[in-house]
Amino acid sequence: MSVQERKQRERAERERLIVATARELAEQQGWDAVTTRRLAECIEYSQPVLYSHFRGKREIIGAVALQGAAELATAVRAATSAADGPRARVAALARTYLDFAARNPAVYDALFQLDGGLAYAQEDTPEPLKDAFAALLETLGEVADDGVHPGLFTEVFWAALHGLATLTRAGRLLPEDAEPRAELLVDRLAMV
Repeated sequence: MSVQERKQRERAERERLIVATARELAEQQGWDAVTTRRLAECIEYSQPVLYSHFRGKREIIGAVALQGAAELATAVRAATSAADGPRARVAALARTYLDFAARNPAVYDALFQLDGGLAYAQEDTPEPLKDAFAALLETLGEVADDGVHPGLFTEVFWAALHGLATLTRAGRLLPEDAEPRAELLVDRLAMV
């Protein structure tokens, strides 16, 4: 291995460490606890080293969001591929999405609540974000009614899931009713 390859590998490892540490700190204490100073202390590197990877917290949030989008896409595809029939796939998608949001609140915030400097629903949207939407579209597109654009249907269903996830987490909806709400969404909106 050349010196150049070793340096690139070490740089990539430091970047993964920064993102993993930020994510862990955010999950434990919230995003307000994630500062460049605190991250530098946790990873035992100087702040200038951290800034050589990310210009600031915003870019770190973006990196966590991209990682989360890839994880969400993988989880949705695994759940829907194991389900038999359109209704079972939509139900699996809904459960998986809501479970992901509940188990990864800081990642979910990085994806959908915080400014990570990422473009959404545009030409320059990063691939992991496009792929996460594609994972939803693969299942939801097949149950969109005739005359309904599959992308628009997916956006509306996703917005409903996002609302359920956000309102439940904020304590505005009773958590014990999460499953009946998801079933209602599947039965009424997806009509499967």
